[in-house]
Amino acid sequence: MATPTQVPSPSEEARLIERIRQGERELFHELIRPYERSVYLAAYAVLRNQADAEETAQEAVLKAMTHLDDLRSDTRFKVWLLQIAYNEARMRRRKDRKHLYESVDEPAPSGEEGEFMPRQFADWREIPSEALERKEVREAVLGALARLPDTYREIFLLRDVQHLNVAETAAALGISAPAVKTRLHRARLQMREELAPFFQKTWRDRIPFGKGKKPW
Repeated sequence: MATPTQVPSPSEEARLIERIRQGERELFHELIRPYERSVYLAAYAVLRNQADAEETAQEAVLKAMTHLDDLRSDTRFKVWLLQIAYNEARMRRRKDRKHLYESVDEPAPSGEEGEFMPRQFADWREIPSEALERKEVREAVLGALARLPDTYREIFLLRDVQHLNVAETAAALGISAPAVKTRLHRARLQMREELAPFFQKTWRDRIPFGKGKKPW
């Protein structure tokens, strides 16, 4: 069965869901555990408020538990769960804090489409001996992510952080596959522009390695 950091195989997950449906409700925590962080991130992407996101994540989990029988056999549990989380977060925003948040109902941007991976992302390296460097990278990425419009941030989190495919992302957000591709392309472009000043120097320029030593 799943551990806090391990996602079960599709067959294992299907068996676990069936056992819960048959009455072993105490197993639901085991089912949800690998996705707790993902649910929180989905809620936070919409609400941009930690307390609201935590409450909404809990509500989404409870709703998933009470409506588990509605999950179709051809739908991944994670996709279905994230769809619930996004819907709950959007309803909360419209109901309670509409004046504080941007609209997520704007039409999909037109224009640039297709896949795009900024070179800055592809060239990242983990440097185990440089904890400060990792912290700087993390803070720079989180800052850039926070400045993305909601529609782009949601797409970026699902595709490049949660690693859902285009069809799964479209299902989770209730939009078309072309809209996913367009928004992801624009999100990556904006992230690249935001992070360009931070990554304008190479690792070797910014970290004093000795001669002949490699940073990874």
